[in-house]
Amino acid sequence: MVEATRSIGMFDSGLGGLTVARAVIDLLPHESIVYFGDTARCPYGPRDPEEVRGFALEITDLLVAEEVKLVVVACNSAESTAFYESTGRYRVPIVTVIDPGVKAAVAATRNKRIGLIGTIATVASRAYDRALLRLRDDVVLESRACPAFVDFVEAGDTTSDDLLRTAREYLEPLKEAEIDTLILGCTHYPLLSGVIQYVMGEGVVLISSAEATATEVYARLLDLDLVNRSQGEGTRRFITSGRQDLFDELGRRFLGAELEGVEHRPWPSVPNARAAS
Repeated sequence: MVEATRSIGMFDSGLGGLTVARAVIDLLPHESIVYFGDTARCPYGPRDPEEVRGFALEITDLLVAEEVKLVVVACNSAESTAFYESTGRYRVPIVTVIDPGVKAAVAATRNKRIGLIGTIATVASRAYDRALLRLRDDVVLESRACPAFVDFVEAGDTTSDDLLRTAREYLEPLKEAEIDTLILGCTHYPLLSGVIQYVMGEGVVLISSAEATATEVYARLLDLDLVNRSQGEGTRRFITSGRQDLFDELGRRFLGAELEGVEHRPWPSVPNARAAS
């Protein structure tokens, strides 16, 4: 029997998944977390889907070896590569980010015109289109790949003029489509919600899957009787495949004081690594 005191495992291609970690910590402060950010191989979006799926399985294997009680795939690119179809190999429950975000968007839209921004891999996979069709067949989804957004976040840039110009270029087609709800289909993107809201205007509701995913985690733990009911605050472990100093510096901006003691876990071989380990 799985012990409720075990940690929740969570992973992303880099820092973006910290938005999900933040939401889980806020909602479930007594839960312990082990977070893996694969910064040495970030970004996942432009990579071949099979390569990304392999990365996701590799990291999930690592988290399962840590004896976590549940795994959160805090990475849209990983989920959209049919990774979820391979999770039957694991006994631990898996929570992903796409369905919770789509449910929240469907509940929020007023004119039935929803926008989606994501990585190249996420948009090309049409995973959000399929998730939306399962829920509603009368809602239009307008999608736009915004690959440079991940680079801005990983560089710690959330305010520059270059970012604003890029955001306007990416988002103008969605404004012209008259969407009233926008799904931030990458866990990095909530960190750019200021500039995204500025460009889209106050009339557009931004949907971050972080809070919706945290709610799903809470529900799954309750259903499986795995909620940690101790009164002490949970522990937080953060592991990166890239540079510890960069992960620590940028991660603290987005997560706060909970991020400390970052561990380095290099892969035996990291092809096309963007950040040296």
